[in-house]
Amino acid sequence: MSGGAVRLRVEFTTEPFDLEEAPAHALAAREVIETASLDAVDVGPFGNTAEGGAERVLTTVDALLRRSLAAGATRISLQVNVLGDEAGEDGR
Repeated sequence: MSGGAVRLRVEFTTEPFDLEEAPAHALAAREVIETASLDAVDVGPFGNTAEGGAERVLTTVDALLRRSLAAGATRISLQVNVLGDEAGEDGR
């Protein structure tokens, strides 16, 4: 990683799934991600993504894990990718 502010992309899902109604753990995760001031937030029934500066993404992931587990999630699948730095370097 270079000296610039590193950007990350987080992708996650929470389980168990419920196709009829969003479970409490999914609503908790959605609230965390939508209120975190991240970029390019996309929430959906089968996966969620957001991008932002490394520190903000990592802080958000911590809150997301804690709140989703407290709300009943039995599994959280998570992937974090380094996108590069704020100046536009591509770290993929």
